[in-house]
Amino acid sequence: MPNVLIVDDDPAILEILHAYLSSEGYGVWQASDGHQAREWLPRADLAILDWMLPGVSGLDLAREARAAGLDLPLLMLTARGEEEDKLRSLDLGVDDYVVKPFSPREVMARVRALLRRAGVRHEIRSGELALDLRTRRATLAGQPLELSKLEYDLLGTFAQHPGLVWTRERLLERVWGHDFPSTARVVDVHVTALRRKLGDDAESPHFIETVRGVGYRFMEAQDEGEGS
Repeated sequence: MPNVLIVDDDPAILEILHAYLSSEGYGVWQASDGHQAREWLPRADLAILDWMLPGVSGLDLAREARAAGLDLPLLMLTARGEEEDKLRSLDLGVDDYVVKPFSPREVMARVRALLRRAGVRHEIRSGELALDLRTRRATLAGQPLELSKLEYDLLGTFAQHPGLVWTRERLLERVWGHDFPSTARVVDVHVTALRRKLGDDAESPHFIETVRGVGYRFMEAQDEGEGS
């Protein structure tokens, strides 16, 4: 489940891009100014930046992201169609741009292309478990898994990063986002429910391993397939 950050001070643009991205299964975070965006940029898989933001501009954010070593794809939305402006944004590390007014379908096509180029997977296999991140479907041994939104988001986060240890706090930020609850115990509750649906045993897991005193890790399978 790639997470896309939209940074724009126009509520109408935030609303329409959120609707299009969500309909294709992406996780969506929104920020209306550059200061808000700084918090989310390091955790996003792709960012859509408006050039003309109040305070910190989209160009400033792109410059800061690259200076900090962030390599996520950056897509710039701009009303500035002059070639010099486009070249300037590309020189600062922006991967692509769309001139306003734009077609949401064009933005979606560019998002998909940038994520493909960045190697973000849309299909994941681990043993008998398969996830399609575009349709938000999960199957186990060919049978569909009935997962809640949070359970799917949690599983998708784990499966995209096999072998990586996640603390409860990082999972709260990544999966629950701005709406995360005050206690990390909610992560344990959802992991327990997810394990039950996966037929996973906490003592001898096939998928989700408990890392004592730290959090959880998705186990790497020998036959894990390459995503498309």
